Amino acid sequence: QVHLAESGGGSVQPGGSLRLSCAASESFSSTYLYCMGWFRQKHGKEREGLAYRDITGYTTYEDSVKGRFTVSRDLDKDILYLQMDNLAPDDTATYYCAAKSYGWCGNIHQYSDWGAGTQVTVSS
Repeated sequence: QVHLAESGGGSVQPGGSLRLSCAASESFSSTYLYCMGWFRQKHGKEREGLAYRDITGYTTYEDSVKGRFTVSRDLDKDILYLQMDNLAPDDTATYYCAAKSYGWCGNIHQYSDWGAGTQVTVSS
């Protein structure tokens, strides 16, 4: 099992930016981290996928965040980042990172290892 820990959440005004971090207990070269993804859960809603990055670095984004959110990683520190720009009140949610060791990275139901989440609040 891979331990994941998110950080970087907080409160920001509409139009602002935040960068979330996800520290992993395994090296990014480990097959346990074949896929890593960013997800969020809004109050009273189901968890939704935002972006997925495979072990090669190939990244896909859901339409809801495409052009505003960017995934990157620090291979030396084994940290996955989510840069969030032009935030809107509708982006308010708890944000999670997750990992899985096989399959299509866009299949969110196969993710087996999850962090505890970090809260992002966007309001004026």
